Amino acid sequence: MQRVDALIRQRLDSDVVLIRQVAEHIVAGGGKRLRPALHLIAAAAAGFRGDARFELAAVIEFIHTATLLHDDVVDESDLRRGRETANAAFGNAASVLVGDFLYSRAFQMMVTVDNMRVMEVMAEATNTIAEGEVLQLLNVNDPQVDEARYLEVIHRKTAKLFEAAARLAGVMAGVSAGVEAGLAGYGRHLGTAFQLIDDVLDYSGDAGTIGKNVGDDLAEGKPTLPLIYAMRTGTPAQAELIRGAIVNGGRDEFAAIVAAIEATGALDYARNAARREADAARMAIQGLPESAAKATLMELAGYSVTRQN
Repeated sequence: MQRVDALIRQRLDSDVVLIRQVAEHIVAGGGKRLRPALHLIAAAAAGFRGDARFELAAVIEFIHTATLLHDDVVDESDLRRGRETANAAFGNAASVLVGDFLYSRAFQMMVTVDNMRVMEVMAEATNTIAEGEVLQLLNVNDPQVDEARYLEVIHRKTAKLFEAAARLAGVMAGVSAGVEAGLAGYGRHLGTAFQLIDDVLDYSGDAGTIGKNVGDDLAEGKPTLPLIYAMRTGTPAQAELIRGAIVNGGRDEFAAIVAAIEATGALDYARNAARREADAARMAIQGLPESAAKATLMELAGYSVTRQN
């Protein structure tokens, strides 16, 4: 990961001053670097030790960061990873354009790997992520969103990059189609579990721990699984309260909505859904040979459910 971080700083360099400033703001913000770490661990588990894994890990982080820059503009967010977002610090225009720079730089870096299958996987992934972002936009302020529509957004917007990160490890290692599909399935289920817990923490964490404002999803009118389940199983009054909050956005009724979520067991329902995804992730890589890297992948599935930030 130290090599990946060094590569990220090197590849972010530009003679355009504002790009360097925004890029440094992003790098200094840190983050879990979970997606590039997933790629490196999966590469070890699949038996690939070539230097290209570092380049691809950086590519994956660039694409992830580009989506965050764009998301924060769309969501009008002002806090991420416990600090000011790039759009809050530099403005929306700079954030969108530097996000575009990161996307284009990522594809420049992919070309150096000189593997058309890599290009195919990442082109398909970035297109799917964009579709997921638009689907989420369509779901905002819509209380009719059901669990299936919610999960479709997660699979496209979040899980797809996890899937690509793990799949690319198999591609570079030259594993069989079945093993590659297992790695991809691991990433997809891991990413889904990760997002489910993110949505739980929005109603049960605290800003200092999770690195963003608690209740952001509600303020943005996003119907996530805790809200969907509470509307489905709560009293008519609870359902109406939540529907109104989704339609109007804002945190005015946040305390009452958290009480409704807790009363209906919605957080436990979402956590159990995340546990099922983590179990499915572990099952997907049963065919990999035993190794320290495989054991780490198994532990990572558990961490995706138990994490607090």
